[in-house]
Amino acid sequence: MEKEDESEMAIQGSNTKYLKTIKHKLRSAATSSFDVRRWMLDVRCSVFLIFLVIFATAKDVSAESWYSVKWVNDGDTIVLTNGKRVRYIGVNAPEIDHHNHRAQPFGYEARTFNKKMVLNRKIRLEFDQEDHDRYGRRLAYIFLPDGTFLNENLLQIGYAYFLFKKPNLKYNQRLLKAQREAMKAERGLWNNWNERKRPYAGNRNSRRFHLDSCASAGKIKRKNRVRFPTGWEAFKAGYAPAGGCIKEFWSYGSKD
Repeated sequence: MEKEDESEMAIQGSNTKYLKTIKHKLRSAATSSFDVRRWMLDVRCSVFLIFLVIFATAKDVSAESWYSVKWVNDGDTIVLTNGKRVRYIGVNAPEIDHHNHRAQPFGYEARTFNKKMVLNRKIRLEFDQEDHDRYGRRLAYIFLPDGTFLNENLLQIGYAYFLFKKPNLKYNQRLLKAQREAMKAERGLWNNWNERKRPYAGNRNSRRFHLDSCASAGKIKRKNRVRFPTGWEAFKAGYAPAGGCIKEFWSYGSKD
């Protein structure tokens, strides 16, 4: 009887040892499976982070790209050495002689200044929401190696006026402030300003103003209409003259 008990105990001990071995293997397998899943998760996270770094780096490189200027059309348009035409965002400089049109006051002064600043030099282009205008020109903010913001600089010296244009609004407040400073100091276009007082109608949506008697003024929706007693006040508010009825603006100011 004792032998049978000993034999049974031996069997139970063997079974217990076997079960412990099985449990150990199952735990090891579970741990191994968890480690694999965790490793795969780590790999995915690493790949995602690497992608983000590459994307951010590529974006920064693009934003910090430098270009050389081979030609200056006028005060607000240039041509790069790669042949791409670039139009400055947020400003409008007076025109020079073209297509049987006489140069506007300060048109050549603006172009000369622009040449001095960028011709055969490196510039950095910064872009906004809209890449190109209807003429295929690249729209950009221009920065010089010393940090000068050329769009702003043109307004500060009175060689251009502020031009609101959706959706490129990144530096609007800064540019309008520069124009107001030039107006207050009566620089460039704003020197010896002399205009006949008459009402103008502005469009809050487009930020353009018209002679109140112009047919285009009558098309402005009531909710978008704003009145100005003079063109000066319209400019100061950040509005620009609309084409068509307003042709004589550039004769208001006189050269130094």
